[in-house]
Amino acid sequence: MNRLAHETSPYLLQHADNPVDWWPWSAEAFEAARTADRPVLLSVGYSSCHWCHVMAHESFEDRATADFLNEHFVSVKVDREERPDVDAVYMEAVQAATGQGGWPMTVFLTPDAEPFYFGTYFPPAPRHGMPSFRQVLEGVRSAWADRRDEVAEVAGKIVRDLAQREISHQGSRPPGEQELAQALLGLTREYDPQRGGFSGAPKFPPSMVIEFLLRHHARTGADGALQMAADTCERMARGGLYDQLGGGFARYSVDRDWVVPHFEKMLYDNALLCRVYAHLWRATGSELARRVALETADFMVRELRTGEGGFASALDADSDDGTGRHVEGAYYVWTPAQLREVLGDDADLAAQYFGVTAEGTFEHGRSVLQLPQQEGVFEAEKIESVKRRLFAERAARPAPGRDDKVVAAWNGLAVAALAETGAYFDRPDLVEAAVGAADLLVRLHLDDHARLTRTSRDGRAGAHAGVLEDYGDVAEGFLALASVTGEGVWLDFAGLLLDQVLDRFTDPENGALYDTASDAEQLIRRPQDPTDNAVPSGWTAAAGALLGFAAHTGSEAHRTAAERALGVVRTLGPRVPRFVGWGLAVAEALLDGPREVAVVGPDAPDPATAALHRTALLGTAPGAVVAVGTAGSDEFPLLADRPLVGGAAAAYVCRNFTCDAPTTDPERLRAALGG
Repeated sequence: MNRLAHETSPYLLQHADNPVDWWPWSAEAFEAARTADRPVLLSVGYSSCHWCHVMAHESFEDRATADFLNEHFVSVKVDREERPDVDAVYMEAVQAATGQGGWPMTVFLTPDAEPFYFGTYFPPAPRHGMPSFRQVLEGVRSAWADRRDEVAEVAGKIVRDLAQREISHQGSRPPGEQELAQALLGLTREYDPQRGGFSGAPKFPPSMVIEFLLRHHARTGADGALQMAADTCERMARGGLYDQLGGGFARYSVDRDWVVPHFEKMLYDNALLCRVYAHLWRATGSELARRVALETADFMVRELRTGEGGFASALDADSDDGTGRHVEGAYYVWTPAQLREVLGDDADLAAQYFGVTAEGTFEHGRSVLQLPQQEGVFEAEKIESVKRRLFAERAARPAPGRDDKVVAAWNGLAVAALAETGAYFDRPDLVEAAVGAADLLVRLHLDDHARLTRTSRDGRAGAHAGVLEDYGDVAEGFLALASVTGEGVWLDFAGLLLDQVLDRFTDPENGALYDTASDAEQLIRRPQDPTDNAVPSGWTAAAGALLGFAAHTGSEAHRTAAERALGVVRTLGPRVPRFVGWGLAVAEALLDGPREVAVVGPDAPDPATAALHRTALLGTAPGAVVAVGTAGSDEFPLLADRPLVGGAAAAYVCRNFTCDAPTTDPERLRAALGG
């Protein structure tokens, strides 16, 4: 009996009609394995994962394979986005055993959830040196039946090895000038000066590293840091990684030149990159950065916002190519003939402008639209007409599927990005979208004890508890929203979440952070990973939010917790800066203060107050926090004892227990904040 029909995860629901007798991750599944004396097949993936779909079609929809699984295994299906803790624990085991990992992740467990055999994708027939999935299943069944002692020994050793893996944590010593300079040097050595970015193929957008580079430049004036950030952003925005018609970024580029993307679009990438491009515009005034930030924000609102006001997780890479076949990238790519059909005489212009060739830059003569560097000037109105017509034609194609579950952490990232982008570019609709998502998080994901639920779907909260990244990223979003809107309730909500971090996720001995709460479900290992991957790690996200909250409130407990958490960045930053970019960005804020800005004005709506508030938001000082309100207001702690100056709106800037004289002049405020 397949038990997935009533789950909230779209990924699990995709498997609800499989002939495999799937269980969701649950104590009951492992009890069933224990009772039947069978091993557990753990299959982990996510809804927009191309190879997850392939393996599902080849193996889990195959009746003969399903019959074998149902007879000899208890099969458990997990959405890695819904249960990042389960994914993290077993991915660590897979990587330790095989040297690599990925999704779909295929792990065989004892009924005590101890792993003993690993893999990722297995084909239906042997190829490229890989055994078939059926061969793997038969081998595991045979080992379970005939060599049980050997299986138990392997499983026990793996669990012991995982338990001995310790995080190198330097306690309360956060990184200083030297460590951040070493991190910058390390990034410079890894930088690709011809193409931007920091690796070969595949190439992922280094959002959090770019944030560090922007903050480092703002604090130190290092031109090289700004150049790496700006050039990487331009290369990504001109490449196929960026959707030149509809805005938004794909997950990664399969090549070094950012030409061919892996076409799925993730909420977290687009939220992080929207904020990065907005911050790049804030630092440089780049028109490209402005355009990309706004187009990416509009993409998120147009294509990812759910009916309840939250933001869906992802769009698939695959879609119907018009023949009934699901093909990767079908929605996004073009041939010269297709351009002619839509554009007529403007087709050659479009082909030149977007780099569409007869040979194609993708598969089967199709091209991914880019903006290649080229000589000549294109008429702006003509190009806009071309883009509108192509976008309308594309909208008539079968659209990629959408994973419409709302993940708390990723919505927190979206709230921060949309709030700031809306404020910078005078787009109140974007701020309203951020408020709508924040409202949903409070209404549906936050319980009466300030505990977060990880996911929801269709207005229904999921069953799984939030993890550290949920608390850190949602608090970060609320802090950004508080600064933009002047509504102190968002600061209060952030404080509730961060108190949970202090109480339930922090090691009181050394300040280290865990990805799961102290009272969460006990897995074979309590996951703990400070390195950033596709998103900020829970560890660094929490450190950043703790620091911002401390700057707003003066809370010594929260600042101390942030400093202690940043001790791991002191170790990792100089060694692996690409994998702790957000931690380095938070460390930049700590070294800068961060600065605390209070803007006070008269009771009535006041243009002078608005001008000072906007100037404060546009300051580039790393991690600066902004409070705005009327004189005498108790909306924010930073507004206390901040009077008007000569009856006019004024701004107060403080850091490290020292305050500048208040100013009524936006230009003086801009100079004080590096704007």
